[in-house]
Amino acid sequence: MALGDKIKELRTRKNLSLQELADRVQASKAHIWELETGRAKNPTLELMTKLAGCFGVGVADLVGENPNSEFENPELIAMYRDFKGLNDDDRKTVQSMLDHFHKRRG
Repeated sequence: MALGDKIKELRTRKNLSLQELADRVQASKAHIWELETGRAKNPTLELMTKLAGCFGVGVADLVGENPNSEFENPELIAMYRDFKGLNDDDRKTVQSMLDHFHKRRG
């Protein structure tokens, strides 16, 4: 799930308006809206920390770096665990394949 989608979901779970969330994290309503819609892509670590604190989650949950997060796809977590079990040569092969797919997407 994208950062903006996570922020919006967590905000709506807490029944907060854009303005209420903005006030709690000392940001503008417009900036929160830009984050939720994906128009703003690089929030500061300070803002991310405030958002995480407001929602009661870790920054890792917001940025998709916590494999135990409720937001993560269970299939991707299983793939990650499988990947971790590979030897170095097999990991390099998988990484090469991923690099190829990323280049195709542009």
